[in-house]
Amino acid sequence: MSAVETTTAPEGTSSPSGPSWRDRLNRADVRWSPYLYVAPFFVIFGIVGLFPLLYTAYVSLFERGLIDDSPTFVGLENYALLLGDGQFWKTLVNTLSIFVLSSGPQIVTAVLLAALLNTGLRFSTGWRVGVLMPYVASLVALGIIFANLFGPDYGLVNGILETLGLDRIDWQADRFSSHVAIAIMVNWRWTGYNALIVLAAMQAIPKEIYEAAIVDGAGAVRRFFTVTLPMLRPTLIFVVITSTIGGLQIFTEPKLFDALPGSNNGGSTHQFQTITLYMYQTAFERGDLGYASAVAWVLFLLIIVFALVNFLLTRRLASSGEEDR
Repeated sequence: MSAVETTTAPEGTSSPSGPSWRDRLNRADVRWSPYLYVAPFFVIFGIVGLFPLLYTAYVSLFERGLIDDSPTFVGLENYALLLGDGQFWKTLVNTLSIFVLSSGPQIVTAVLLAALLNTGLRFSTGWRVGVLMPYVASLVALGIIFANLFGPDYGLVNGILETLGLDRIDWQADRFSSHVAIAIMVNWRWTGYNALIVLAAMQAIPKEIYEAAIVDGAGAVRRFFTVTLPMLRPTLIFVVITSTIGGLQIFTEPKLFDALPGSNNGGSTHQFQTITLYMYQTAFERGDLGYASAVAWVLFLLIIVFALVNFLLTRRLASSGEEDR
């Protein structure tokens, strides 16, 4: 009777019965490890971003106060009341007015300032730090300073107007004037920041393109419009979208602009009250979290619509520019 010889497969190799545990572990590592690497971002985003957004939509369906253990379900009633709320529409007009007065001039000034910084000025680093200083400074301090500069009874701006022989302007009482003052405050803070972003994109443009344009006889102004601006389209799309989102969410500037004691945060007749300021007052002064949540969601949808419109317009301009070339 012959002895039966038995052989064992080396550790970590496949046996006739199937892959070993080490092979399965390696395959699982290759398949699932990329998802594990990116999982922390999605977990944090879900906790601090997605959950508050969805929970706000849930709260907007209830009549609920700040401290309310038994909210009442009202469905879409908060949204129906919001559409008929005259103050909400007034704050929407105020927000759009300040947005138009700030974002348009801000982007144009940022591009021109970036072009100036790209000309090889002396102490260029110092100039770049200087244009960024308003963004670094405390927003609360800037709000108090500008509230005093545009003061109705005193202030540097009205003093200059009187020196020029012009009438004083009540920057806080007049609706349009208050929008102009707040827009100037916003532009003062964000123009330098956007200028540095545009400057970085300008410096990434290959110098060979400018050299070819010079050989073709293009001057400085023509090079700016035919070379620089077309190459800046992706960056300008980014700046326009971020300015749209920030402009529609403006809160601190109008809140600090009304320096009167006991003010209602938006002017005596809500002449410069924005949507976010109205939402804040509804939630924390009136104690109506359900209605404030409805305001927040309407603002969220408006931001998406405006950002999408800006994206489509800028993309169409970019595609038309590429076809022209």
